[in-house]
Amino acid sequence: MFSVLALALAPTFFVMALGYGAGKSGHIDNSNVRNLNIIVMSYCLPASLFVATATTRWSELLSQWPILLSLSITMMGVYVTWYAYQRWARHQTSTEAALQALAVGQPNYAAAAFPVISALFGVEHLSTVAIGIAVGSLLPSPLTLALLELDGPVQTENRTQLPPSVRVINSTRCKAAARHLFAAVWHAVTKPIVLAPVFGTLFSLSGLQLPNVASASLRQIGVAAGGMGLLVTGIVLSKTHFRLTFNTSLGVCVSNIVQALVAFAICRAVNASPEITKLTVIMAALPSGFFGILFGNSYGRVSSEANSTIIASTLLSSVTLAVSIAWVYSYGG
Repeated sequence: MFSVLALALAPTFFVMALGYGAGKSGHIDNSNVRNLNIIVMSYCLPASLFVATATTRWSELLSQWPILLSLSITMMGVYVTWYAYQRWARHQTSTEAALQALAVGQPNYAAAAFPVISALFGVEHLSTVAIGIAVGSLLPSPLTLALLELDGPVQTENRTQLPPSVRVINSTRCKAAARHLFAAVWHAVTKPIVLAPVFGTLFSLSGLQLPNVASASLRQIGVAAGGMGLLVTGIVLSKTHFRLTFNTSLGVCVSNIVQALVAFAICRAVNASPEITKLTVIMAALPSGFFGILFGNSYGRVSSEANSTIIASTLLSSVTLAVSIAWVYSYGG
């Protein structure tokens, strides 16, 4: 169990610490990482996401439908709930709420899933990682990008209580708001990080096999996705202050503990096999992913609480993931 934890968490800690040290020491300018962010968001991650989905047989994905179902419900359920809590209970902005919701709701599939799943279940189960990557890339990620794009939509008033002259003005505002909404959603869903898994899934559906040359070429840049993402995450974190507030602590508990319990409950409800249940729980128990930091940095918006949640979740996972792994060895259905 210790070796599995070491394989999953030690590289994550090391690369994030490397980026943190580089940013803190000034060796890399931590206030200007836009170009590094573009490399990760527009090249490394899209290539990695496309290969992961395109090289996974559709039959393998269908055979693991309980994982797809449970991860989708768990991830989006946590995302929507946390977003609503931040918006209406804590009165946070849409941007802040979206970044926090992504930090709490989306596990670190890009960097931590491969070593954990391959060590626990074998490389033949890496299609499970592709499922997690696809769910995260197609559900909470585009929603977060759209919310970041919108960031302060035009507000409208009640038309039925306004005089005709104001109604005309308000109608213009409504049309402008609709155009703004459409443009924001379109801009979000046409980003490479969203399109790559979509095209990869469609390619998998076609039944075609990705040529070895194409696969090798994409993996050459895609293999850097996890490392570069963690490095940039560390650099960005070096200019923020870690704060373990009540909200951050609650978010970490939801991310590291509640998600795994919900995923387990869903698997039990659909009578999933013990192996599928184990795979699902481990995927849901992974620490928070770094997409929120990269997304926020792309739009010049930093959420100290979301960033603190990611740090705390990664640290606490040394305990919660160990418990989940111990449960895997003992669970018999």
